[in-house]
Amino acid sequence: MPSIVAVELAELPYRVSQNEVMVAIKRMFQHRYEHIDRLLSIFEHDHIQSRSFVQPLHWYMTPHSFAEKNELYIEHAVQYGKEAIERCLHRGNIPFEDIEAIFFISTTGIATPSIEARIMNELPFSIHTKRIPIWGLGCAGGAAGIARAVDYCRAYPKAKVLVLAVEFCSLTFQLEDVSKSNLIGTSLFADGVGCACVVGDDVQLQRIAPQVIDMQSIFMRNMEDVMGWDIKDNGFYVVFSRHIPTLIRQSIGEIVELFLRKNGIYVSQIEHFVVHPGGKKVLDAYQDGLHIDEHKLTHAIHVLRQYGNMSSVTVLAVLQRFLQQPITQQQHGLMMAMGPGFSCELLLLKWGEKS
Repeated sequence: MPSIVAVELAELPYRVSQNEVMVAIKRMFQHRYEHIDRLLSIFEHDHIQSRSFVQPLHWYMTPHSFAEKNELYIEHAVQYGKEAIERCLHRGNIPFEDIEAIFFISTTGIATPSIEARIMNELPFSIHTKRIPIWGLGCAGGAAGIARAVDYCRAYPKAKVLVLAVEFCSLTFQLEDVSKSNLIGTSLFADGVGCACVVGDDVQLQRIAPQVIDMQSIFMRNMEDVMGWDIKDNGFYVVFSRHIPTLIRQSIGEIVELFLRKNGIYVSQIEHFVVHPGGKKVLDAYQDGLHIDEHKLTHAIHVLRQYGNMSSVTVLAVLQRFLQQPITQQQHGLMMAMGPGFSCELLLLKWGEKS
């Protein structure tokens, strides 16, 4: 069974507090909302304390074209993608030349050639490294990227592959959009870059690492308007339904139970919940739907508090925290994220010696 041997994040240049963002948003929107202070209460309810952006906060307070924002997306994706890759390979003690494939995950900018190709011109990967760019999976992308890398390593047990997730949600901000979805997005979304390394079963491990023993994708029909983008002349406009927590609360218990049942496991046997913290209400929905205690979501809560919602990168940040703690016993974990479609990605993890 393939294993996840390393996960690392890049350090983005601008760290801001939730209060600083709230003050900036009030300045930008106070003349366009009648009850702006009441609406800004959402900044206090998400339990986010700080976030990272690729531009200084004042930059977002003036209009920018889609072309300008996308050029910045490419520039920063290459710069910080390189940093995350270098950190990940150093953590896993793996040479660039050993990487067989790079899965690139994003949904907040566009580039052809894709970002991993541009990075390959600056880092010493083999010219035979396979490139698999995956676009449009949103918050589910981090878990889906790991799953697709596992598929590859199942086919090629000697393989070492990377999953690079790059999301600059701040560059999709629309200054003239007065929709509630846009306002909620400003209180929640952030920028992030993360890289994970997945290796096949024939690769000798230097430390205990979680193995991926099963995976499943779930697609919920006719729910494409739950979350995503409307793409217009000025770029990306967020689609973000207020019903997302309710949908999760109503469906997640059965989804997870059926998935685990295939492997003879119950939710009560899952020690580690590596879930995407889409927001405080989403974490509450996980807790209610799965009937688990809040302490099971400690790492997810901490990541949300420190980073906000970085779309596909967020679940990698949660996974990183699990990899940093000593887990030596035979314990199970559940990696899970939901995204546009409406869809859900599930991975069953197992820590301990290779079986």
